[in-house]
Amino acid sequence: MNPFSLAGKKGLVVGIANDRSIAYGCARSFVEEGAELAITYLNEKAEPYVRPLAEKLNAKIILPCDVTESGELEAVFDEIRERWGELDFLVHAIAYADKDDLHGRVVDCSEEGFAKAMSVSCHSFLRMTRLAEPLMKNGGSLLTLTFYGSEKVVEGYGIMGPIKAALESCVKYAAAELSPQAIRVNALSLGPIQTRAASGIPGFEELMKSLVTRSFYGKAVTIEEVGNVAVHMVSDASVSTTGSIYFVDGGFHNSSW
Repeated sequence: MNPFSLAGKKGLVVGIANDRSIAYGCARSFVEEGAELAITYLNEKAEPYVRPLAEKLNAKIILPCDVTESGELEAVFDEIRERWGELDFLVHAIAYADKDDLHGRVVDCSEEGFAKAMSVSCHSFLRMTRLAEPLMKNGGSLLTLTFYGSEKVVEGYGIMGPIKAALESCVKYAAAELSPQAIRVNALSLGPIQTRAASGIPGFEELMKSLVTRSFYGKAVTIEEVGNVAVHMVSDASVSTTGSIYFVDGGFHNSSW
């Protein structure tokens, strides 16, 4: 048997905004390997951009999911439980910070802004983990996304640095706690990718140029490349990989600044 095959596996992908989203690159790769998907969109405004992509991928479940709206995340898992009764993997690809907090100094971040950024970008992954656990009856894989700015100060990344550091720590603790159920928990640490979300980071264009010059391959990472690695991480090929921060950045994290 091919350990990389996702035939017969069912997965949830949260975080697609358009066809340039990292989550979409992952979803497309999953389907190419035979997975059946549930896909969410943020709200009515986002639906016209996401639903056609989900339908193109023949997603069996397409639902709204704004983690700040009471009950929406739970409704997604209720539908999965009713339709499938199980879940093999999920991808958490959402993050948020208020513009003032993202563009300002970390030390000036408001208490309310910090709490919201932490809730959407970090705690939502724990919520998904808790809801997915009873559906992963034969083990499974939970995957989230992070960036090197969690480890080192990256100019312009601001408050998302501490938030992603917390997310990475959650990955490690959740991996330890869910290991008896054979549920793997990992994060992909990506190089900068030109997405709608990334465009909100101050100086992102300069960061992209820096990546190109400091990456060992001299180029930016693509959503297709991330998708291929994501397939490995949710497939049976990675049954011994958990609690890991897996770099997909062309060696960028090993370059000196």
